Amino acid sequence: MTSTIHIVDDDSDFRDALAWLLDSRGHPTCTWAGGDVFLQSLQARSPGSAWPAAVVLLDIRMEPVSGLSVFESLKAMGCPWPVLFITGHGDVTMAVAAVKNGAWDFLEKPFQNNVLVDKVEAALASVQSVEALQAQRLSEALAQLSQREREVLDELLAGHYNKNIADHLGITPRTVEFHRANLFVKMGVSSAVELAHLLGRHGLR
Repeated sequence: MTSTIHIVDDDSDFRDALAWLLDSRGHPTCTWAGGDVFLQSLQARSPGSAWPAAVVLLDIRMEPVSGLSVFESLKAMGCPWPVLFITGHGDVTMAVAAVKNGAWDFLEKPFQNNVLVDKVEAALASVQSVEALQAQRLSEALAQLSQREREVLDELLAGHYNKNIADHLGITPRTVEFHRANLFVKMGVSSAVELAHLLGRHGLR
């Protein structure tokens, strides 16, 4: 599965150079002129939806929202993406502290292109490993669903509400709620939207 690399930097020339470098190495990118617009895009996600696979390259010094503030917001959102900080010489202490606080790694300017690409690809490998494990877990969880739970799942994925599902399957809405709760527990999700996103992302629908 292809993972997007989000480049968040308020220096347009540097941002475009990073995008060109990574695109030339076969890594799709998405650029953001600042932490504020990047966070706004994430806050606009559907509530309860699964996070697509991605890595973040984040400048530590930006206006009006610093890279460190963006990182704290990502953690508060429960965003699982590895974050690599781009730092100047005077920011190394902050970057080290961020790594201890959960960031993936950091790069100090100036850096060699190959060093950047190597670090990004290491982060991508970690994402892909997590994705593979998640796909395996979902596939095994699907296999453990009962026939009735699979029927309720199919109805949920078709966008039907509990009352409609009850009518279609000839059972009561309370029974639908029971099966729905059970399959959510088995699949490790909290909503039908999250489940639909996960199954679609891993080609398990």
